[in-house]
Amino acid sequence: MASILRVDVGAGTATFEDLPPDLATYGGRALTSTLVAREVDPKADALGPDNKIVFAPGLLAGTTAPNSSRISVGTKSPLTGGIKEANAGGQAAGRLGRLGIAAIIVQGDPKGKKYVLHVSKDGARMDDGAAFWGKSNYDTAAALRAAYGAKVATIQVGPAGEHSMRNSTVATTDPEGNPARHAGRGGVGAVMGARGLKAVVIDDAGSERAPIKDVERFEKARKTLVEGVKAHPVTSQGLTNFGTAILVNIINEAGAFPTHNFHDGRFDQAEAISGETVHQNCEDRGGKRSHGCMTGCIVHCSNVYNDKDGKYISSGVEYETIWALGANCDNADIDAIARMDYLCDDLGLDTIEMGGTFGVAMEGGLLPWGDAARMIELFEEVRNNTDLGKKIGNGAGHAGKEFGVTHVPTVKNQSMPAYDPRGIKGIGVTYATSPMGADHTSGYAVATNVLGVGGSVDPLKAEGQCGLSRNLQEATAGFFDSTGLCLFLAFPCLDQPESLAAIPELVSAKYGVEITVADMVAAGSKVLDVELGFNRAAGLTEADDRLPEFFSNEPLPPHNVVWDVPSAELDEVCAWSPVIELG
Repeated sequence: MASILRVDVGAGTATFEDLPPDLATYGGRALTSTLVAREVDPKADALGPDNKIVFAPGLLAGTTAPNSSRISVGTKSPLTGGIKEANAGGQAAGRLGRLGIAAIIVQGDPKGKKYVLHVSKDGARMDDGAAFWGKSNYDTAAALRAAYGAKVATIQVGPAGEHSMRNSTVATTDPEGNPARHAGRGGVGAVMGARGLKAVVIDDAGSERAPIKDVERFEKARKTLVEGVKAHPVTSQGLTNFGTAILVNIINEAGAFPTHNFHDGRFDQAEAISGETVHQNCEDRGGKRSHGCMTGCIVHCSNVYNDKDGKYISSGVEYETIWALGANCDNADIDAIARMDYLCDDLGLDTIEMGGTFGVAMEGGLLPWGDAARMIELFEEVRNNTDLGKKIGNGAGHAGKEFGVTHVPTVKNQSMPAYDPRGIKGIGVTYATSPMGADHTSGYAVATNVLGVGGSVDPLKAEGQCGLSRNLQEATAGFFDSTGLCLFLAFPCLDQPESLAAIPELVSAKYGVEITVADMVAAGSKVLDVELGFNRAAGLTEADDRLPEFFSNEPLPPHNVVWDVPSAELDEVCAWSPVIELG
């Protein structure tokens, strides 16, 4: 039976509890959000001792299901003030699944103590983590491997989290041991740092795969899903050959590639930072153009990016990062972007929020547009926790106030990702209505608005966008964030009914229950209802489910469109019950 590991940093204890029966088929986001809603006062100070942080692998972690090792990190967000689930790839979730751990709940006031939590098949213990405190993520990962063994997986926090910066991440290590996979959004690293927990070390030596009730049924569903992923052109060709950066030219051509702090929809130097350029650089410099962030990945959308001398910079340089630190800041230097990606990983900073902050700071006159060298220098201010570092390390909303800028592209104080909501209105609905704040992964309407996956809805028109976003938000919460499956598996699932049906089949076979597609849609709706309830109790209202006013007033070139989805329709999206079935 799966268990909960409860860590009390005040007492310095780590004890196992039985997973409550009513949560037996909860995993990932469903489990983190439910536990946070049950155990954290929505009015609590996000960085105070009454907040908790929860780590939960998905329902399929530790199995042979493809791309099933994403981990959810849940808490009350110090950035948005509401509930937060941020998830990451890497090795941690699969290891926890093999050890039978459904969730780790970290609570209490450390009273200045620093810890490393060590977990293995023999149990869990709290070790003194003072020697690791103050180290960057890459140095921390290396030091933890030296101390605990070369094959351990880690969950860890960098200097930004130690400094309680609201743009701070929780890092997990990839198959090569690099801390390059991040639960990036909402400042979750600050909560981990506030609990005095530097790292979780997971040693699954001697463990076995997660148990499966019906092996034959599971294998049949697994094979169906694998075949679907390998047959779909997005997951078998586009992402595999060019990574997520394949979207640079696609979204730029669509006129929704946010440029110059969301003043334009096209970047005239997009080719210099495109997926094709990244692909060629990886080929020429001895990197890897195709790389999996977790064991069991069959998409391989990541990369290993080297500099001109063939030395490792980052793993990997992704679309959102390229946009945020590139086009959004008028910067076309792909090597500088890769260097900043490394610095974000090393310090524990969300690349989306950091790029949004730089765009706001450039608009406020802190540094010139496109000045990559100065951007790189400013990371040291964050590392050293200076006054300037705090101004740019606490997110775009904070920077807007510090530098007197009102053109700040945030929702619930969280920076918008790499799709302008005027040019792709379905994603704008997701930005506005997701309990998470501006978050493209909560309901990736780009798939249908631009890529023609799962149908087609005109990205420039308001009609149909709210229904599209709501359906995708429910499906994302139920099918992917809760199972631990990579969101990119949604591409075949949206086009292939048999691939979609394989997911509840996998869960049913693993747990010996009967779960249908409709059940998982309903589960997604329930998760969203729990999250919305937390946010309302925390003080967030319908007024927070809106885009900044300038999107409605400023036409976006080249299509010269504005945001015009009616507020009344947005409010209906947020009424998560009753459930809307998938079309």
